[in-house]
Amino acid sequence: MAATPAGPAVKRLVVLVSGSGTNLQALLDEIERTGAERFGARIVAVGADRTGIEGLARAERAGLPTFVCRVKDHDSREEWDAALADAVAAYEPDLVISAGFMKIVGKEFLARFGGRFVNTHPALLPSFPGAHGVRDALAYGAKVTGCTVHFVDDGVDTGPIIAQGVVEVRDEDDESALHERIKEVERRLLVEVVGRIARNGHRIEGRKVVIL
Repeated sequence: MAATPAGPAVKRLVVLVSGSGTNLQALLDEIERTGAERFGARIVAVGADRTGIEGLARAERAGLPTFVCRVKDHDSREEWDAALADAVAAYEPDLVISAGFMKIVGKEFLARFGGRFVNTHPALLPSFPGAHGVRDALAYGAKVTGCTVHFVDDGVDTGPIIAQGVVEVRDEDDESALHERIKEVERRLLVEVVGRIARNGHRIEGRKVVIL
């Protein structure tokens, strides 16, 4: 069983991004709107697996420390994973948030942050895991899909589910239109979940996540 304790202290978040950083921005906006103490957490750093992305620019505009850990700068995937874990650990996070981070972490990272690494996925897991969840749901003819916020384990989108949001699939939907509606729900759900975990703590019992 993994857990984070509840308590009055403002929790420390490290957010990982690979692209535009819209989920990061949703967190930044909510923390600014409510205040870190009321939200229960503050972002202490933003990391990425590549340079020149809007997600890093958003962090820099917010005055946050940033770091980049690129796979190609390391001799092996294992070395990259260890370097990423070290870079994140330097900021002593209570939670690590994957906000569109498009790399699969390895054993070293999960050994240090397992049960504290939160990810989003644009489908209702366990249906349609992997990189093409929206496309796969459309191709299958699903009438509803949505998004999942879950803890990361050593599989692909297989970690314990924290929360889910449902989005109806419309007859006229293409992948882009459906994905945009999913993203709207995803941003709200991620902000809600991170705040609740930060304020209240959580525990993981097998596959069941309990927010205290």
